[in-house]
Amino acid sequence: MAVLPIRITGDPVLHSPALPVESIDDELRALVRDLFETMDAAPGVGLAAPQVGVALRLFTFGWVDEAGTRWRGVAINPELWISPPPVGDPDPDEESEGCLSFPGERFGLRRAERAILRATDLEGVRFEIEAEGWLARIFQHEYDHLDGILYTDRLGERDQRIVTKINRKLGWGQPGQQWMPGVDDLEG
Repeated sequence: MAVLPIRITGDPVLHSPALPVESIDDELRALVRDLFETMDAAPGVGLAAPQVGVALRLFTFGWVDEAGTRWRGVAINPELWISPPPVGDPDPDEESEGCLSFPGERFGLRRAERAILRATDLEGVRFEIEAEGWLARIFQHEYDHLDGILYTDRLGERDQRIVTKINRKLGWGQPGQQWMPGVDDLEG
């Protein structure tokens, strides 16, 4: 297992739709192990393959909810159904979101309260999870990565201007930018 560098906004793999996984083999299993190790080292609650430069439709997730239930798994070739997001401005305390591909920043973003994730696991078995709240948010965030969408792409005009300033100041928004969990201090 290995911690992999995480691509930063501007890298083409983050802004293009990922390709379907054709087969589950030892190479894919190794990638999933590396995704989990990288996600945990970052630390994050989800990590999509494009974030580590692999243009495949899969993501890992790992989160403990308020009831103490541990949600951890991999979604290969996922499908996602969501309820309509609530209207209005996001609550900055309850709906703040961050991303390992735009590290160190958080913005308020409205997401659907409920989602149904259908995907395949590493054994080739299809599964379905009905999620609410933060787990639904995690699934939506990671699924967006598979379609070449970062959460910053969904922000309102005021926050988009802030994102543009951050990109300019840090030299992001162009190919080749990445950071290494456990080595680079970009989350603090």
